Amino acid sequence: MNLLLQVCISFLKIGAFSFGGGYAVLSFIEREVVIGHGWIDPADFVNIVAIAEMTPGPIAVNSSTFVGYTLFGVGGGILCTLCTLLIPFLLALIVSIFFSKFKENRHLKNALSGIRPAVIGLIAASCLSVAKISFTSWTSLIFFGIALLMVWKFKVNPIITLITCGGLGAVFYGFLLPALGM
Repeated sequence: MNLLLQVCISFLKIGAFSFGGGYAVLSFIEREVVIGHGWIDPADFVNIVAIAEMTPGPIAVNSSTFVGYTLFGVGGGILCTLCTLLIPFLLALIVSIFFSKFKENRHLKNALSGIRPAVIGLIAASCLSVAKISFTSWTSLIFFGIALLMVWKFKVNPIITLITCGGLGAVFYGFLLPALGM
């Protein structure tokens, strides 16, 4: 029961500070569930990110569902998901009630002007954190380069990019490397 309470508190914190969306909160999730508590190992965390990216819904919610399910089964997945959503839901409700009243407030505008660049920093930190775990060989850098070119340069849909790199990975790691005895 103590572990369940710790996990719930962690996902309440993650939900409370998930400004900027899923990518911005990835480093916070990693710090809580991988580094801080060791509930998930780094390789599983990268897999969570990949799966959360491919499934509908926010990354923080998908991650909390996966961690909760891994630790406690279906009930844990549901509970962790609710914990992640509770505070943002309440904040959105409060903001929606008062936003029209304060949307022209210069203090609010100034605060949001400071938060926006900070969100970019959080996203960059998450990218570096995931990259540190994901770049295990020169081949992983090649897959990164392929995906980057497909999405950024050639404007290929990210879903098509994930399917393409997944297929190439299956061929490369499943057939080519074993055929070469590697």
